[in-house]
Amino acid sequence: MTQNTTQSNAPSASSAPSPSTGSSTPLAGLKVLDFSTLLPGPFATLMLADLGAEVIHVESPTRVDLVRVMPPYADGQATAHAYLNRNKKSLAVDLKNPENIEKIKGLLAEFDIVVEQFRPGVMQRLGLGYDDLKAINPRLIYCSITGYGQTGSYKDRAGHDINYMSLAGVSGHSGRQDSGPPALGIQVADVAGGSLHAVIGVLAAVIERNQSGQGQHIDISMTDCVFTLNNMAASAQIAGGEDQAPEAATLNGGSYYDYFKTSDGRYISVGSLEPQFMMGLSAALNLPVLAQKGASMFNEDRQAVKQAVSEAIAAQPFSHWQQVFAALDVCVEPVLTLKEAADSPLAQERGWVVDVPLTAEQAASQKQLACPIKFSRSQARYDYAGQQLGETGWEDL
Repeated sequence: MTQNTTQSNAPSASSAPSPSTGSSTPLAGLKVLDFSTLLPGPFATLMLADLGAEVIHVESPTRVDLVRVMPPYADGQATAHAYLNRNKKSLAVDLKNPENIEKIKGLLAEFDIVVEQFRPGVMQRLGLGYDDLKAINPRLIYCSITGYGQTGSYKDRAGHDINYMSLAGVSGHSGRQDSGPPALGIQVADVAGGSLHAVIGVLAAVIERNQSGQGQHIDISMTDCVFTLNNMAASAQIAGGEDQAPEAATLNGGSYYDYFKTSDGRYISVGSLEPQFMMGLSAALNLPVLAQKGASMFNEDRQAVKQAVSEAIAAQPFSHWQQVFAALDVCVEPVLTLKEAADSPLAQERGWVVDVPLTAEQAASQKQLACPIKFSRSQARYDYAGQQLGETGWEDL
């Protein structure tokens, strides 16, 4: 058995992981076969693995998962792979070999969950579709993550995060009127749409299975799921009949709830919507117009307020506003670089970064993103970074 490493409620990023027992992890006892690659499925199973589930990552020995070769590299492997596949065992399997399919089927009685990310029909053609595996293990929970779902005219269509957000309307009411949709620094549809909804679906099915004794097939469409993230804007559009567009609403740049450039080219985020925060910002910037018209719903007033805030912020450098607003509780914060965020006092206090052993046997470690979920009794684990391809053999299962 490998040594588990755990996270306290507020660890230091530089602290060494401390030993614990597997029973302290909330999902200990669940077993997952993960056939996914790239980001959506692997991030979902990373969360399950961090929380104690035993995850076997089934990988092709010839068609390498691209995150294994995606730069940059650290400690001899791709940083994305080392993170996304931590706590998982790597089993190299040629799924075109019928003998290997039979071996996998022979394992199914021991497993609770299958996660796959192929286009609809691929797993069925391999003999690993839900109906095939359900016949072997009726309690099996089978989660399929795709761009457009298992049904509908788009089900066989290729896509990526940027396409899913476009079709779901997210990109259409984001960004600026003069420059169009923003190129985001994270994959919203892949992760918030696919990964997180997959975890919710899987754990909901686990709870339901406790009542029914039966597993089920979960159909996760990243486009379906990211569409629901429109929530407030979609409510206004669907129920209220109000057309949504960039910089047209309070929360998408149509008001002073926005980002403002400082004199040295950095940015400050302003979210001072509630009356007490608005009045505090008005005083800090010496802008009576903000106190007078900040709550107005008239576009002319909104633009006048926004222009005034913009000019005030632009008059001083980033460091000046950092110092000013650090002392005030008015929902104004600096826009940090990723490095600044990772090195920040908040990151240290909340344990955003942890040291993960490179292997279960090595003392050497790599800094990685921590599991963000904190429990009063249970803990996440950090056993080892992503394994080498096929490091786990059939005999190790």
